[in-house]
Amino acid sequence: MAEARDGVQSVVRALSLLRLIGQADGGTRLSNLARAAGLPVSTAHRLLTTLEQQGFAQFEPAGAVWHIGREAFSAGMAYGRKLSFVAPALPLLRRLRDLTRETANLGILDDDHLITLSQVESREIRRALSPPGRRVPVFSSAMGKAILSTWRDDDILALADRAGLPPLTSKSLRTPQAVLDDIALTRRRGWALDDEEFGIGLRCLAAVVWSPQGEAACAISISGAAVRLTDDRLDAMGARVGQAAAELTALLGGAAPAD
Repeated sequence: MAEARDGVQSVVRALSLLRLIGQADGGTRLSNLARAAGLPVSTAHRLLTTLEQQGFAQFEPAGAVWHIGREAFSAGMAYGRKLSFVAPALPLLRRLRDLTRETANLGILDDDHLITLSQVESREIRRALSPPGRRVPVFSSAMGKAILSTWRDDDILALADRAGLPPLTSKSLRTPQAVLDDIALTRRRGWALDDEEFGIGLRCLAAVVWSPQGEAACAISISGAAVRLTDDRLDAMGARVGQAAAELTALLGGAAPAD
């Protein structure tokens, strides 16, 4: 029994390290991983070496940093493929990128966080990116807020109480009432806005995609520099995002529930 418990603990620790690598843009050092995971450096190194042998992690000697390996990437792509809306969304994301010149994204709500599933990057030099697979607080995400706009207010407040309202920037929503006011505005105009709430200098606009069951299946967004997504462009850009979301809804055979 002790051997079994040790084996389970090793798996949990290895998955924790894998998750931390995935959250680090550009790779991360062994010492940082060990500290973040609360592990001795020797233990972290042993687990990372095992992950590397299986293709789930990759060590870059030049920078002495660890990256996600090909097998982890393949597993993540398999998760995306099982969601029926990822493949039909890609042409719409490409067209939305070309029309707006901003990065186009597709995301879902999972375990109280917003996860970006697919992305078509802007060709602009300064662009806003939340890499596919990254988890962000739902109330600091336009896609998250677009999905939440389909929920009842009581359920939104319960999520805010459960997940909290982490202040990522000075513009992040900080109170339940601010959340409800923002969601009410999202419902009225038909698209959600992350107004530098995830990162200063960055804006994101999103609209919900409906499933055949009349529920929020996912959301589509564009993200870019606030100096380009200026106030006078928001309505037009929101309409373009809303149109892309409506087209994906139609492709999925979905529809918004009747009032």
